[in-house]
Amino acid sequence: MVDGDTIHVALNGRDETVRLIGVDTPETVHPEKPVEPYGPEASAFTKSRLNGKTVYLEFDVQERDKYGRLLAYVWLDRPDEITDAEIRKKMFNAFLLLEGYAQLLTVPPNVKYADHFVRYQREAREASKGLWGLEPDAQTRTDRQTKIGAQQTPAQSNSPKPNTQSSGAVQGTGGYDCPAGYPIKGNINSKGEKIYHVPGGQFYDKTKPEMCFKTPGDAEKAGFRASKR
Repeated sequence: MVDGDTIHVALNGRDETVRLIGVDTPETVHPEKPVEPYGPEASAFTKSRLNGKTVYLEFDVQERDKYGRLLAYVWLDRPDEITDAEIRKKMFNAFLLLEGYAQLLTVPPNVKYADHFVRYQREAREASKGLWGLEPDAQTRTDRQTKIGAQQTPAQSNSPKPNTQSSGAVQGTGGYDCPAGYPIKGNINSKGEKIYHVPGGQFYDKTKPEMCFKTPGDAEKAGFRASKR
């Protein structure tokens, strides 16, 4: 294990580093960053659940990042079928979000379970689990916001953990407002539809955003459609 969201596995006679898709735990081993709040707890959780265990790797569109790491969803048991219940019960990426050890990190094109992950983070945040239960000052240091654009980095990226301000999207604050510079509200409704709302729209002021975008184009790139009103 490297830290909460990066592990080592023995695969086909080789030691492989695996970066878990869709999640971002607080830093503990970054050479240029201090240990972040709730990072040690996240690392300990991953170690306790995965060390010495047989796991099953599922890949998305990209199999590796520019650093040669495998990018995977880590299953503790093979799913009988891909359902929300199976993901909650058997996928370790989901555990990290549901228990508040990680924050959502959505990076196209590896977004197969993104809709599920958005819900899991929202549940953990509303229940103040894990890092969501930290004191405000500590949570602010930990909250790097949802990043779209570079976790599973394409070749042109220079950093495994990007500057969210250049990505065009950030995670919602949990309230009704979006951060300055990200006025477009992205919401996932009860039917799982991704809809974005622009200032002045009928439902804009009533919408709690899961994500906020700089422009409608950024929202559409993330799979959201415009509200009809």
